[in-house]
Amino acid sequence: MSLRLVGDIGGTHARFALCGAPDGPDGLPRAERKLVVAEHAGLVEAAQAYLAALPAVERAAVTEAVLAVATPVLGDSVAFTNSPWRFSVAAAKKALGLERLTVINDFVAQAAAVTVLGPQDLVELRPGSAKPGSTKPGGAKPGGAAVVLGPGTGLGVAFVLREPGRPPRILPSEGGHASFSPQDETQDEILRRLRLRHGGHVSVERLLSGPGLLHIALALGEMAGQDLPLREPADVSRRAASGECAICRRALGLFSAMLGAAAGDLALTLLTEGGVFLTGGLCRNLGPLLDREALAAAFLAKGRFDGYLSGIPVWQVVRPHAGLLGAAAYHPPG
Repeated sequence: MSLRLVGDIGGTHARFALCGAPDGPDGLPRAERKLVVAEHAGLVEAAQAYLAALPAVERAAVTEAVLAVATPVLGDSVAFTNSPWRFSVAAAKKALGLERLTVINDFVAQAAAVTVLGPQDLVELRPGSAKPGSTKPGGAKPGGAAVVLGPGTGLGVAFVLREPGRPPRILPSEGGHASFSPQDETQDEILRRLRLRHGGHVSVERLLSGPGLLHIALALGEMAGQDLPLREPADVSRRAASGECAICRRALGLFSAMLGAAAGDLALTLLTEGGVFLTGGLCRNLGPLLDREALAAAFLAKGRFDGYLSGIPVWQVVRPHAGLLGAAAYHPPG
């Protein structure tokens, strides 16, 4: 018996699990455990702590690992964006006694998860030609590409290419760092204010993220001459949900529209007839505060191509910890 160690590692928590081969009967993650990043010196030490708690027979059966990390993976040296952890892929492989170690971006894992999700893991935000389960979720037509995006600490983006007879191909992306494109005068003014704050370039993720939601609300408050008592993104959603702050509610409507517009841009970039998937805890936790109508209207508002986009469905991934599922489903190249 050979087992895989899989991990989804962010700036705050590191989640680990075990699984078998991606297409085998034991390919789903099990024995999941969440560790606090700040309580461990580095990734190797956290992985060793997870492995040490396993039964000896399982620990001895771990021969390879797929680890999804919340940072670009550009070579052997990996440095986390939002934690002090750094590691060498080759050194980690040796320290963990693995025959193979694959390190991928966390949104590559989110995209890989999309290839194995079932209808129960998805909520339709706007309809299109594809239906979950038609081939697999996102299978508008054989080989149709899909885009996966999700606001969190930043904005993650990846693409999925389906080719008949072959495992899905995942294309990593740093689309969250593309320039933000305002769609009306209010967004123009928010962009102007953020340009002053950030020294010129304003990326999409400056607005489509947890910090971005806070930026939108504070900018709207400034424009209305109000100093809002907001310190973190959760303050915006909390005050909007309670009905005590109309500006916070408006900020969530704008956030939803901006998210729809960005999703439409990405859908046109690769002609993603396999669908658009919104993932991550931020949108999931917003629940009804995510304005589906504003999102859908902005998604379609692409002038001469609104008819093309009308055939592309948008789904929200509601399965928690999809990154672990994606790491388990990921097929390393070669």
